[in-house]
Amino acid sequence: MIDATKKWIFLKVSSVVLVPLMLWFVVNLVSIYDKDYDQIIYFFTSQPSKFLFSFFIIVAFFYSALSISEIFEDYLHNEKIKNVANRFLFISAIIIPILTIITLIVLSL
Repeated sequence: MIDATKKWIFLKVSSVVLVPLMLWFVVNLVSIYDKDYDQIIYFFTSQPSKFLFSFFIIVAFFYSALSISEIFEDYLHNEKIKNVANRFLFISAIIIPILTIITLIVLSL
């Protein structure tokens, strides 16, 4: 399979997975909007919310990294700059969700 086809399939699958996660997050964000700090921490550290939010963050960064890499492929013509930008993008798409999940774990201790 061609790499472009794989990227297209991953983009479509991740967008389908992202829709219900985004709906879940928006509904819960509205419900915890006016809560105090302890209730918000409890929400993000309770087991179903912690898992769903972690999965949401991972899928969202995966989707955004694939989308932005397509922009790099289309609009950056210098191969060195394109490669550096893609590497930086993918490294940040791995590190930021990991830091977020570690923060959730630390908050739940």
